[in-house]
Amino acid sequence: MNKKRLLILGGGTAGWMTALLMAKRLGENIDIILVESPDIPVIGVGEGTTPYIKQFFKQLDIREQDWMRECQATYKCGIRFPDWSTKIGYQSYFHPFFSPLDKQVGEAFFHNVNCRRAGIDVNANPSHYFVTSYLGERGLSPHCYQALPFELDYAYHFDAALLGNYLRKIAVEIGIIHRQANIISVGHQVNGNIEALITDSGDKLTADLFIDCSGFRALLLAEELNVPLHSYADSLLNNAAVAIQVDHQQSSCLDTLLPTETRSSALSNGWMWNIPLNQRWGNGYVYSRDYISANSAEQELRVALAIDDSVDARHLSMQVGRRTRHWQNNVIAVGLSQGFVEPLEATALMLVQYTIEHACAVIEKSDSQNLQDIADGEKRTFNDIINAMFDGVRDYILVHYLTNSRDDTKYWRDNRHGLMIPDTVRHLLEVWQSDADIEQELGGYFKTSMYSKASWYCLLAGMGVFPELVDDNKRSSHSIAPLEPVIAYNQNCMQHFRPQREIIG
Repeated sequence: MNKKRLLILGGGTAGWMTALLMAKRLGENIDIILVESPDIPVIGVGEGTTPYIKQFFKQLDIREQDWMRECQATYKCGIRFPDWSTKIGYQSYFHPFFSPLDKQVGEAFFHNVNCRRAGIDVNANPSHYFVTSYLGERGLSPHCYQALPFELDYAYHFDAALLGNYLRKIAVEIGIIHRQANIISVGHQVNGNIEALITDSGDKLTADLFIDCSGFRALLLAEELNVPLHSYADSLLNNAAVAIQVDHQQSSCLDTLLPTETRSSALSNGWMWNIPLNQRWGNGYVYSRDYISANSAEQELRVALAIDDSVDARHLSMQVGRRTRHWQNNVIAVGLSQGFVEPLEATALMLVQYTIEHACAVIEKSDSQNLQDIADGEKRTFNDIINAMFDGVRDYILVHYLTNSRDDTKYWRDNRHGLMIPDTVRHLLEVWQSDADIEQELGGYFKTSMYSKASWYCLLAGMGVFPELVDDNKRSSHSIAPLEPVIAYNQNCMQHFRPQREIIG
């Protein structure tokens, strides 16, 4: 049988994840070549993930201790959101990753949230209810001193550039061909398929299937095949970011404890991320240029970090949205070339991984023996699924902005009142505020969302999205779950977890 040829255009984390997963899934009957320009820097700012990435390393038999050491990685138990809400008791909340340890206290959380939705005065901030909230701010890892019969769900922080280099090394070792070249032209077949990429040295690189990992430019999918962008700009206002890396000793405002959580703090016209790595902090300010200048955003970030102008800053533009199709002809877009949703919930690599895995599943199940001849119906289904995933992430992030209660700038007021709200999101919020059966509503919404019931509860409760309190007569008819045993349970649990520094050094 003749081997099929797959060409990946672009490196970085997305390109090398694609190369390794496709090599693993599609087996020995495919040759993979990855071509990247030596002159185009990798964006490499994203330094957080969701727990989904653990499946990636598991599929490839990459040991956690090996890659973490090489990539300055740390553990991530969830995300903390300070200053998005001004409501008393909800000025900060924690979005955890869930585990069997949370089953009992989780039920108390859901019960009390629904009591608060009914107007009953009870503390429903998720920060109090989940053990990972206690681990995260204290710098405790998700690993116990003694083995548990189950594993806590967790994710990672890492240096994105180092991870890309690490994956490239593994890919080359298993036989994936790595070429450095600039593409100067693209050849097409009569049917519109891509035939070959022409390099600046005159080489003609042919393939059966092309994977576009060329970043926001989307050289193959957008420039060559004219697949348009479906913009999210009417729902998500942010369009720029400034990033600053800080050594552990450079800022008096950053913990030396090395917390096992990402912090996403609201600022005047956007939000700031703080991501702890083994030897430094990754920080940045995601904002809208329509409300604040790049220079003012940089200075606000420096003030928040308590650092002066001697530390370099990097400015980035963001193209927020998704392509209307991710698989067109014999091109599949992966990563920034297929779309981008701001990194508030660290979903970028999750969407990369999901796209690759689903593309592999389509290829594996296809009746076609030719990668160029995958049926149009299979591509349409694939595109619908990936679009729904992107839109679901967009919706979840949008709700952070819709439910903010800040009134200090026009930016935050416009985020409450000036956005395009999808009907599904509008209806979800109406049901939440009405004391109706939110679980039934979320059950239907799960079909197009990557977020669970618990995540939606944490977001809406964490932001303090509740009606006014009712009178004492109605309050007496509800039995609330006491908070004190929940706190005691979590404080006892956290005694059994190892400090992160003991594990990563």
